[in-house]
Amino acid sequence: MPNIRHLRAFVAIARHESVSRAAQAVNLTQPAVTQGIAKLERQLDTALFSRRADGMDTTEAARVILPRVETVLELIGSSRVTSAQMRALVVLARTGGYAAASQRSGLAEASLHRAIADLSLALSEKLVERRGRGIMLTDRGLAKARAYRLAYAEMASALSELDALKGRETGRIAIGAMPLCRARLLPTALAAFHAQYPNVDIVIAEGSYSELIGPLRDGELDLTIGALRDPATLRDLKQESLFIDRPVIFGRANHPLLDGNPTISELKNFPWIVPAPGVPLRMHWEEMFAQAGLTPPHVPIECGSVITIRQLLLTGDFLTILSPDQVAVELEAGLLAKVCDPPEPISRTIGVVTRAAWTPTPSQHAFLDILHQSADKNS
Repeated sequence: MPNIRHLRAFVAIARHESVSRAAQAVNLTQPAVTQGIAKLERQLDTALFSRRADGMDTTEAARVILPRVETVLELIGSSRVTSAQMRALVVLARTGGYAAASQRSGLAEASLHRAIADLSLALSEKLVERRGRGIMLTDRGLAKARAYRLAYAEMASALSELDALKGRETGRIAIGAMPLCRARLLPTALAAFHAQYPNVDIVIAEGSYSELIGPLRDGELDLTIGALRDPATLRDLKQESLFIDRPVIFGRANHPLLDGNPTISELKNFPWIVPAPGVPLRMHWEEMFAQAGLTPPHVPIECGSVITIRQLLLTGDFLTILSPDQVAVELEAGLLAKVCDPPEPISRTIGVVTRAAWTPTPSQHAFLDILHQSADKNS
């Protein structure tokens, strides 16, 4: 993160088109503003302003990053906050303790204590409280840590857009991948994207919806891909559909139910492997029995890992309900087989979830376009 005072000076000059008026706005001397902008330009390796006799004009680079820098400053809030204080709170929130934060950041524990104390004083808010022998962030501390993480993510996007302007399409896309998209959709999209943007790094975090939604909100992930949820529960997030998935019932290749068209009562008599309660696919499975007037059977194995489920299906008479894409290799190899369609068709919408306020960089936008194209081809 560049010096926050320098970022404030940059925004003030862009708004007022004058160093003197900007100095008044940020309560610094004109020499301090001039020196700060010079340091920021050296750090970014680009000119932000062109000087004229009666003021300052923004360059194209400045106009590209200005909205993101404004968002960074809005997320930081107080003009009294420093980069060192932000870093201390973010690493403390990630590690949960000063000793672990010291190991993660390389900063002395005393420095971290001092930075957090100074930040609390600057904000006039209690950010950390002791719980027994440990510490815990207060609600305000957690909110500030999230805001600072988002500020870091926004600044990284600004730097990526500067590189793109210089003809260097670099940057990073952090993707949260839920089980369904890993089988075919995401690998297809990633291969196509990497062929066009080889210098953009991709980071994949695998997990369930509950495991990925927090990092998405914190700015550690740019987007997640998987089964969409009720929009009413996602006020700060935005969902976009990719395709409709229609799960079916699978078992091993020589499963006893393969000889006919099994009834719902026959399906109930076999052991099932399904996700935990609350997961959309589990709710669809329960509704399948409820619509037939039956109580769902006992679930001997709750599991959301497709790799584990596929292996378990080979060991006995288990049944499961999955997307055909998730077991495509095993179906082609003759290891697993489709037992039947659900008695009533089941469908779920697979799509992308992003933060409502997220503005993708050009490379991130390109990835979303390729993802939609890949979904259209696979649907």
